[in-house]
Amino acid sequence: MTDQSIYDILRQGLWTAVLMSAPLLAVALVTGVVIGLFQALTSIQENTLTFVPKVGAMLVVFWASMSFMTATLVAFFQDRIIPMVAGG
Repeated sequence: MTDQSIYDILRQGLWTAVLMSAPLLAVALVTGVVIGLFQALTSIQENTLTFVPKVGAMLVVFWASMSFMTATLVAFFQDRIIPMVAGG
């Protein structure tokens, strides 16, 4: 195994992590902006108002995207990691 193959697998692993976390991060960003705008417009400064809806939205998206995340991770391992361990 060469250094280049290690860096290539590391790069692909990081890209897989980005793909898997993108739905959760996007929902957290959008929810945070919407709640921040709501707080700015109404002058309500309550910490739980930002935390609870963001966690709820992230749980819903996590539940909805679990199959996508699982399929992405399984494909990465079947296409890259297992052939590398097997020597292919």
